[in-house]
Amino acid sequence: MTTPTPARIMQIGMGFWPAKVLLSAVELGVFTALGPKARTGRELQEALALHPRANPDFFDALLALGFLERDGDGEAARYRNTPETALFLDRTSPQFLGGFLEMANARLYRFWGDLSEALRTGSPQNEVKHSGAPMFVELYSKPERLEQFMDAMSGISTGNFQALADKFDFSRYQTLCDVGGATGLLSILVASRHPHLQCISADLAAVTPIAQRRIAAAGLADRVEARSIDFFADPLPKADVITMGMILHDWNLEKKMHLIGAAYDALPPGGAFIVVENLIDDARRENAFGLMMSLNMLIEFGDAFDFTGADFDRWCRSVGFSRTEVIPLAGPASAGVAYK
Repeated sequence: MTTPTPARIMQIGMGFWPAKVLLSAVELGVFTALGPKARTGRELQEALALHPRANPDFFDALLALGFLERDGDGEAARYRNTPETALFLDRTSPQFLGGFLEMANARLYRFWGDLSEALRTGSPQNEVKHSGAPMFVELYSKPERLEQFMDAMSGISTGNFQALADKFDFSRYQTLCDVGGATGLLSILVASRHPHLQCISADLAAVTPIAQRRIAAAGLADRVEARSIDFFADPLPKADVITMGMILHDWNLEKKMHLIGAAYDALPPGGAFIVVENLIDDARRENAFGLMMSLNMLIEFGDAFDFTGADFDRWCRSVGFSRTEVIPLAGPASAGVAYK
């Protein structure tokens, strides 16, 4: 029997230290400034317009955490990206996912400081706490913040949407509507992988121009349409497949059921409703990220929450879907699929 030590307690309890080192590095553009090159600490400090006090502690902390590599020691040593940071945190990379970390740094980091209050009160701790305006009203009122949020969602979802395009059998279907499609990323990736599909990316009017730009840049304007919709006020477009990527967890149970029912109504017999979420394991023991995402929904919305595959099955069967399945995607995320 091993003797307990406080090491893990301290690692988790002080976890905000390494988190903020990484988030600040993304905000400051460390990984983009390095790109494929190697630079000394002085060169990197000057390129980023940092105070001399940042060098070498900041860069060596990133090295010790595994986010940078370094050739040599001392002032002449040269820092460079790791394979992971070059691929995912250099803004010039097509697989850049730093948008989500930028949003976490700009918004979520300070809001999570009020987690204890959220747990005591059940009330959101985001912009609404100070302005009284709901989160999405605040986001959509500022174009630069809306674009940041859209990029954040794209960054965290790319791997999941690509895995869905690869793992789900779309050959039986001809049309797809992605509800809450944001930048159109899910439709773009699925349409690229399955040339027979016609897709609609549906979201609020403020988002439509962003999606249209991304769809045109992908060369898919002939098969992917960006359409404006208010999915609580309007019926969903008819399609063989209805998808919702990180949408259902934004709402309380009443609104979740509204969306599931609306998807059922928009599908033909044999159609499929697919949600991409960080589905919590049914025993609620293993998917720590999914559970913490649910706490994030508490901080963002108060009554919103993430859910298990068993929850999804129960809700979908209650509106008429005949069966469901769960398809693991990337990391802690899965696709919940309900068949009509």
